[in-house]
Amino acid sequence: MANALDFTEDDIEVMLANLDAFSGDEIAEIDKMVGELADRRENIAAHGDLIEFCKRMMPEFIVGKHHRILANMLMAVEAGDKDRVCVNIPPRHGKSQLVSIFYPAWFLGRNPKKKVMMVSHTTDLAVDFGRKVRNLLATEDYKTIFPATTLAKDSKSAGRWNTSVGGEYYACGIGSALAGRGADLLLVDDPHSEQDVINGNFGVFEKAYEWFTFGARTRLMPGGSVAIIQTRWHMDDLTGRLVRDMGQNERSDQYEVVEFPAILEIKDEDDEKFIEKPLWPEFFDLEALLRTKASMPAFQWNSQYQQQPTAEEASIVKREWWGLWDNEDAPACEYVIMSLDAAAETHNRADFTALTTWGVFLNEEVGAYNIILLNSIKKRLEFPELKELALEEYKEWAPDAFIVEKKSSGVALYQEMRRMGLPVSEYTPHRGSGDKLARLNSVADIVASGLCWVPTTRWAEEVVEEIAGFPFMSNDDLVDSTVMALMRFRQGGFIRLPSDEAEEQRYFKRRNGGYY
Repeated sequence: MANALDFTEDDIEVMLANLDAFSGDEIAEIDKMVGELADRRENIAAHGDLIEFCKRMMPEFIVGKHHRILANMLMAVEAGDKDRVCVNIPPRHGKSQLVSIFYPAWFLGRNPKKKVMMVSHTTDLAVDFGRKVRNLLATEDYKTIFPATTLAKDSKSAGRWNTSVGGEYYACGIGSALAGRGADLLLVDDPHSEQDVINGNFGVFEKAYEWFTFGARTRLMPGGSVAIIQTRWHMDDLTGRLVRDMGQNERSDQYEVVEFPAILEIKDEDDEKFIEKPLWPEFFDLEALLRTKASMPAFQWNSQYQQQPTAEEASIVKREWWGLWDNEDAPACEYVIMSLDAAAETHNRADFTALTTWGVFLNEEVGAYNIILLNSIKKRLEFPELKELALEEYKEWAPDAFIVEKKSSGVALYQEMRRMGLPVSEYTPHRGSGDKLARLNSVADIVASGLCWVPTTRWAEEVVEEIAGFPFMSNDDLVDSTVMALMRFRQGGFIRLPSDEAEEQRYFKRRNGGYY
C-alpha cells in the first residue's frame, strides 16, 4: 500500500469506515497513513500560523490571548499588510520567546532568501537569541515544516549566519556598527536595560533613539518592516520617542502601537461592575501581580507593568515636593474638605470617580498651617454606588466642605446632598486640557512650597504618581479632585504664600468652635 501522500483525506476516511474489508497488514498501513496525515495537517498549520508553529516546536508553551494578538500582528508584517508595529508588554509575559526566537525562525522558513536583523539592549542577549533561532532551524521538526529553509554549511556563528539560499540573520546590540548590513525585517526586543533605568542612566534613551533612527532604521531594504517589542521604562524610551515623532511629523514612520497592561479592568457581564483580571491568567494569577505591585514604587509599576510611564522632569508637580507623613495617626485638622470628581461614564475605558479628603493643620515645627491628604478613593461607579460611597465617606470624615464637580452623575449627587441638608458646594470648571493645565499650575506652588503632606500609604502614592504624570497619564481624575481641594483652600485663605496678593481677611469656622 502506498503512503498517505498518495491519498486524499477523503480516501483515508473511506478506508477507516470500511476497515472490515482490509487485512491486518493493510489496517496497520492505514493506521500509519492516519499518523502521516495528522503530521501533514500539523505541518501545514505550523507553516501558515505562528502560534501553531510555536506549539509544534515547543508544546509546553502556554499561549495567552495577548500572544495571539501579537502573533497576528507579526504575521501581518510577514504578509506585507503591516510594516511598522510597536508592542509594549510587561516583563515575564512570553514576549521574547515568541518574538525573538519563534518569529524569526518562522519568518525565515517562509522567506528563506530574506535578511533579518535582531536588536536588543546588549549584543550578548541578541546573539543568544540568534543561537536559539539557529538551533531551531537545525531540528528535524523544523525541516519537515520548512524543507526549503536550511542553514548554510558555514553558519557557525550564533550572531551571524545564513540560509543555504542567501538569507541572513544578524544579531546586534544598541550602538553596534552596522556598515554593510541590510534588513528586510528589523526586530527590536527591549532596547533598554533594566540596570540603566535602576541606576538613573537616562541618557541611554537618547542614545538608543539616535542609533535606531540614524543607524538601524537606515539599514532597511526597500519594502522592509520594523517590529519593536519592549517593556516601557520612561517617557523618553524608544516607544515614547517614536510616538512623539508621529504626533509631530505626519511624514515620519507611522507605527501601530499596542499596549498590554499586566492587570486589565474588565466589566463583569453579570453585575456590570469592573473587576481586575491578569493579562496572562494561565501563567500569572491576580494575587501574584498584586504582590509585585505592592513591592515596587508606583511609577515603576505604572511603567513596566501597566505601560504608562510618567515624565518626572516634565511634571508640573514633582514627586519630591510632597512631604511624607510617617506617623500612624493624622494630625488634628482645623478644617476638612472632601473633593469629588465624578466620572462621565462607566464603560471600560471611561474615567474613574475620584474622592479625596484633605485637612488643614497647624504645623508647630514651622509655625504655619499645612495641608494633609487624609484619604483617597478611585473607582468606577454607577450613581447608586456613588451616592452610597459619598454618604459613607461624609459620615466617616464629617467634612466642613464637600466640593462636587457638576458633571454627569456629580450633578445628581450634588442635588441629592443639597436636599439632605449637607454642606455641599458645586465646582464648574471650564472644559479643555489647557484649562486643566492652568488649574494645576495655579496650585503647583502650594505643593512646591512644602506645605502639602501625604501619608506613606499605597493609595496616597497613587495620588502623587498621577499628579506627577499629568498630563501624560491616561487618567487624571485624582488630579482634578486634588486641584479642586487645593484651590478651595487657597481661595478661602487657609493657605497663604508670600507671592499671594494682600487680601481682606476672611474668616472661617474652625473645628474647635473658634475662628480661623
